[in-house]
Amino acid sequence: MSGIYVHIPFCKAKCRYCDFASFPDKIGFAESYMACVYREMAMRSSELKSYNFDTLYIGGGTPSVIDENYIVMLVAAARKNFNLAENAEITIEINPGTVSAKKIETYLKCGINRFSVGLQTAIDRQLTEIGRIHNLKQFEQCAKLLKGRNFSVDVMIGLKDQSIADIEKTIETAAYSGANHISMYALCPEDGTPIYTDYLNGELPDSDEVAAMYEFGVKKLRQLGFERYEVSNFCKKGFESKHNLNYWKRGEYIGFGVAASSCISDTRLTNTFDLDEYFKCILSNHFAVKDSQKIEEAERKEEFIMLALRTSRGLNLNEYKTFFEVDFLQEFAEKIQKVREYTEVSDEFFKIKDEYLFVQNQIITEFI
Repeated sequence: MSGIYVHIPFCKAKCRYCDFASFPDKIGFAESYMACVYREMAMRSSELKSYNFDTLYIGGGTPSVIDENYIVMLVAAARKNFNLAENAEITIEINPGTVSAKKIETYLKCGINRFSVGLQTAIDRQLTEIGRIHNLKQFEQCAKLLKGRNFSVDVMIGLKDQSIADIEKTIETAAYSGANHISMYALCPEDGTPIYTDYLNGELPDSDEVAAMYEFGVKKLRQLGFERYEVSNFCKKGFESKHNLNYWKRGEYIGFGVAASSCISDTRLTNTFDLDEYFKCILSNHFAVKDSQKIEEAERKEEFIMLALRTSRGLNLNEYKTFFEVDFLQEFAEKIQKVREYTEVSDEFFKIKDEYLFVQNQIITEFI
């Protein structure tokens, strides 16, 4: 299984927590940027002709802020340059404040069959506080446009002055909207973002409070028919994100656009985060890669363990033995003993117990 990721770095306004490569003041460059993305795809075409891609994910930024016809041409470019499966999962991230019936209709016609909608919170005051450009009513209108379609909703916990009741309302809003998938992320205040000041001032919930919010969210989601399959991801049966599953299984993927990452043939590539530099490279027929790193076996093992233990299924012991020609339980017998009260072993899997999954980092570090 292999995936394609395309980064659209434009948005109407940068959220206060956003640490991604996004440029709210450069939307005027959208046409030139997309032309470069199509060109970058063509440049990679021949070297990837033996690959079969199962997913295409259009992320950002806010992909839905640009003209929908650029997205139509993007999907066409992906199909023209790569072996993208006829029934491939094609996802686009959308902000409720940037969509219309016409946009959704155009997306569907060009083959997009999955939508990722950024709700974050159902409390308008909190949406304003974190810098979102939409309100609850706009989310509800967006959900109506997507009725009967396959879509996911993002929600956040750990926001300033966020209560358990707020989280309950947000999860219920997402679930009753018709979503088949809900991603519940804990706010991570990154240094350099405006919300980091709130963190330094002690205005955000502490780790114990966030853990309690997460525990409540997991139970609420389960009551509403959403089972956890990864730390932050929940879905109705059969609606897992294939694109994200590929990441967690250490599958290969190719990224296009500013700041996009790739992992092909055990080599990790990262494109430049600078928009001007990206333009210069692509227009001169050079790849915009700023960092290239060969992944050695020790790191491959660490990645395999880290990503697998984030999932509710856990680490597949047979797959580990096939990939690395060593028995995981024997190789890490001493470390497994140290974390035995937080983990469980079956014939096929080694996993973190459900009740400890939210603090998996503390357990995973024992193996890295």
